Amino acid sequence: MKFVAFERAKQGTGASRRLRISGRTPGIVYGGEGQPQLVELDHNNLWHALKKEAFHASVLDMEVDGKAGKVLLRDVQFHPYKQLVLHVDFQRVDAKTKLHMKVPLHFNGAEESDAVKVDKCLVTILVNELEVTCLPKDLPEFVEVDLSGLQKNAPLHISDVKLPKGVTLVQRGNKSDPALLSVNLPPEEEVEEVAPAAEGDAAAAAAAPAADAKKKK
Repeated sequence: MKFVAFERAKQGTGASRRLRISGRTPGIVYGGEGQPQLVELDHNNLWHALKKEAFHASVLDMEVDGKAGKVLLRDVQFHPYKQLVLHVDFQRVDAKTKLHMKVPLHFNGAEESDAVKVDKCLVTILVNELEVTCLPKDLPEFVEVDLSGLQKNAPLHISDVKLPKGVTLVQRGNKSDPALLSVNLPPEEEVEEVAPAAEGDAAAAAAAPAADAKKKK
């Protein structure tokens, strides 16, 4: 994905405020062998780009004053209540240096699985992205997860996800293989299963006063 930025000469709170008033967003590019570079971007173009998943999860082609380079979006600061981007940070990408990135998961095929089609189960997504490490050329825009083989009460784990070639999972925390989603019967199914017993109990309770009345006679 390609976007255009412009070199920014002035910095500071006042200069950034004037930029935002003029419809520009201040930013910085850091990392690699070069010095940090101050840049500015058209706010409207940036706002629309930030709505695209690829802008957050893939290597970007940035052009600054006619010079092209590859970067990653690393941080975005939004205004607390206005639709306004206050600042953006980009990191330069070295083709020979591995990246640590969070890659979104795309789940497909659940409606074709026995769990959903036959057993009418509910599929609850627990994890929407995975942290991975890889070279820039191997970074996927997303990882697709096939759910067509889901079975009732059988959760899907991270180890069940097939990662693209050259991409390695980064695991953190105590759980070595956490669940990505759960597959369970909907609550109403459980209610229907116990309903007959509940009706029987209600009938017995209603008959009890009548039986007591006969004994008294």
